[in-house]
Amino acid sequence: MATTRSFPASGDFDPEPSPADPVRQVRRLRLAGAAGVVVKAREFTRVALHDWGWLPAATEEQRATAEDALLVVSELVTNACLHAGGPEELRIGCGPKLLRVEVVDRGPGDPALRTTRRAGRPGGHGMYIVQRLCLDWGVVHESPAPGAPPASGAKVVWAEVAAPPAWGDGVL
Repeated sequence: MATTRSFPASGDFDPEPSPADPVRQVRRLRLAGAAGVVVKAREFTRVALHDWGWLPAATEEQRATAEDALLVVSELVTNACLHAGGPEELRIGCGPKLLRVEVVDRGPGDPALRTTRRAGRPGGHGMYIVQRLCLDWGVVHESPAPGAPPASGAKVVWAEVAAPPAWGDGVL
């Protein structure tokens, strides 16, 4: 179901989207050099989910979807901490049918599903969890600033969580 295909990074989010756009509101949290980034990212996301009507949830399914979104944020930010020197920014976009999570970092390489993952053993489960909980996920490499070294471009790891049925009717 999930792939690692490229998808426009939120730098391409249109500030005045059309009704057909999957994402209508975007929030950004700068994380570069901050301590406790996973906790900060989860709390930032929790506040956004409250503001966007995902929380408090009216049904068990809506609550589970919001918890899935928080887990995806935790996994992507943790992955950036462990493998990319830490995240620079968290971007969250909300639309009537999905929540888009993006984590920006400058680390080399792309996240991938580990083929040697073993149940009951720590590590190697993050992207597997993201794949299972999301509609899709991928990586986009942003171009470096003019005059900057080629390796200075950021990478955006993104994932999209489906809104639960009956959520969003008239919310956005």
